[in-house]
Amino acid sequence: MSTGAGGRTLAPPRTTLPGGLEIARLVTGLWQVADMERDRDPLEPVAAARHLEAYAEAGFDTFDMADHYGSAEVITGTLRTASTHRFRAFTKWCPLPGAMTAEVVRAGVGRSLERLKTDRLDLLQLHWWTFDDPRYIEAMEQLVRLREDGLIAHIGLCNFDTAHMRLLLNLGMPVATNQVCMSLLDRRGTEAMSELCLAHGTRLLVYGVLAGGYLGDAWVGAADPGAAQDWSKMKYRRFIQAIGGWDALQAVLTAAQQVARKHGVSVANVATRWVLDQPAVGAVIVGARLGEREHRADNLRVFDFTLDAQDLALLQAAFSQTQRLSGDCGDEYRRPPFLTASGDLSHHLDGIAPLWPSQASAHDAQRRYVDSGSSWEPLAGYARAVRTGNRVLVSGTTATHGSGRLIGAGDAGVQATYILDKIAASLRAVGARLEDVVRTRVYLTDVNDWQAVSAVHGQYFGSVRPANTLLQVAGLVGDGYRVEIEAEAEIAAPAAAGAASAAAA
Repeated sequence: MSTGAGGRTLAPPRTTLPGGLEIARLVTGLWQVADMERDRDPLEPVAAARHLEAYAEAGFDTFDMADHYGSAEVITGTLRTASTHRFRAFTKWCPLPGAMTAEVVRAGVGRSLERLKTDRLDLLQLHWWTFDDPRYIEAMEQLVRLREDGLIAHIGLCNFDTAHMRLLLNLGMPVATNQVCMSLLDRRGTEAMSELCLAHGTRLLVYGVLAGGYLGDAWVGAADPGAAQDWSKMKYRRFIQAIGGWDALQAVLTAAQQVARKHGVSVANVATRWVLDQPAVGAVIVGARLGEREHRADNLRVFDFTLDAQDLALLQAAFSQTQRLSGDCGDEYRRPPFLTASGDLSHHLDGIAPLWPSQASAHDAQRRYVDSGSSWEPLAGYARAVRTGNRVLVSGTTATHGSGRLIGAGDAGVQATYILDKIAASLRAVGARLEDVVRTRVYLTDVNDWQAVSAVHGQYFGSVRPANTLLQVAGLVGDGYRVEIEAEAEIAAPAAAGAASAAAA
């Protein structure tokens, strides 16, 4: 880290991520390129690249983008061909769930390689929309092969929750990073996610640090402005509502301002410093609006002070006046309340084809069944799930991937995660959801696994609250299987649901 007169930081300090990837601790995020291009032509790449070069010259030489951030990859590729500055470029691959063959994965990575004008990606981060489609496992395996071929230097995740990151780590995947949201308003990543990262040497790349700009001096004591216009503020308005509304935000801002005045810095500096101090955080991502405005000098001030015990106590007191965001990291993209710029993503998720098709019974026109591809299903003559009328029964399910591969060897919690995803996929194939489940039965080979499995069950059904029975059994079919789960669901007919609502009122 270089400093100038008065000890001022002149460039972001460096850090080395797992696998030897050296980056700036302040990463320049290019998400807002998509917002700048919304309903407009793409930014002129040469001019935008010159603005980006100013960041590299100032030591902000690590850029984060994605395959769908407008023309961000093209702009960065233009900079690569025109500049002598060395920089790091992270990107993301966000495919719709589907067959993750070598050809599909190579094509996705190849598009980014072409746009970025490089023969190797510094960091490729996988985002996956719905975990009831487990083909993210094949996607990761193919990315590992591309890393071995030299097309990718490092592999990371984006918006994976703790349970599914744990699953990939259990499989031995080389996960260098997970990019998640974290701020004074969203502290989910400081909990189980950080614990997992620290145990495995993975680091968090954090976005949303300033909550779209709401964690800044301009908003301290300000009246609620109502609806926002740019995508970033639209998204983080939802976060503010979820933590308790504008008054809850003001409690956090007031405390942050008190700390900021003590150190002679900005509220944004305090918000960023707090995140950087979290032990699992490798770097924070600060968004840039190329050619419109930049805050590099102010951002560097985060390294000119330290939060002391009194500062942390003030912030903690403010946190107690807010509500914890629901769920785990990344849940805002997969389940209500959908804290995204566009809001409810149900239409997008519902538009993703079920993992398995349902089939009509040859003996009963009212019955449909689902096969998951397990070799046991045709051999033993049973279905993964059966729907008859509005009732759905899901067979005892183990963590068997494809035709016979065990997922979660030695870890009953990981096996339970995979199993409940598989049950969710079975339900969706016949028009049901986890929310329709009314009973589960859990079978353990070792009763000492009850707590780990129950915790996973609670993550999936904490708000559904089905009837449940947990049993220890002498053994399950197959070596290494520690848990098996079956489920029953009742799909409420629209009229019945309406009558139930009226009765409750």
